[in-house]
Amino acid sequence: MNDPAVDMEAAERTIRRANLVAMAALAVALPAGWFLLPALFEFPRALAERLAFAAVCSAVVFACVLVAILMVSTGRRFSPQDIRGSAHGPPSRVLAVRAAFLQNTLEQAVIAAGMYFALAALAGGAWLSLIVVAVAFFVVGRVLFIRGYTRGPVGRAQGMTLTMLPTVAGYLLVFVLMAIRAFTVG
Repeated sequence: MNDPAVDMEAAERTIRRANLVAMAALAVALPAGWFLLPALFEFPRALAERLAFAAVCSAVVFACVLVAILMVSTGRRFSPQDIRGSAHGPPSRVLAVRAAFLQNTLEQAVIAAGMYFALAALAGGAWLSLIVVAVAFFVVGRVLFIRGYTRGPVGRAQGMTLTMLPTVAGYLLVFVLMAIRAFTVG
């Protein structure tokens, strides 16, 4: 059921605008990362080292999950309404926001880490700079997401799109690389 307090048309415009901003930022960041990062770092080429690189990058996004868990547990510990646990009643508004942030961050981290490992399994060298860019977008996106959460979809939009768009783009690249490999091998 639609929330009558939400102007759906305005929310949709804001979400579209956030998508465009995230796409523009990604369109700048990906080529910049591709050309600049290999000049600063030597990315691994061997499979084992590429997968280790993906694991380290995934640790950054899982650190965001850890921060979200700490936000929930600390919020629960210092709230008389929440200290007994979720089985004893609905959470306070503050804890509900933190729990929603935790859930969304966990979901985003799982799909992002999956993409990092898939891309690292398929490509090395400068391709891995795309993972670094995606991780940076993930962290910035999570900060913007939690800061804007209480303002509803309008407040969450930029953080959500910055978090998710590099992952979606990465999966598209992974599927293209898989198709190329399938049609060139054998």
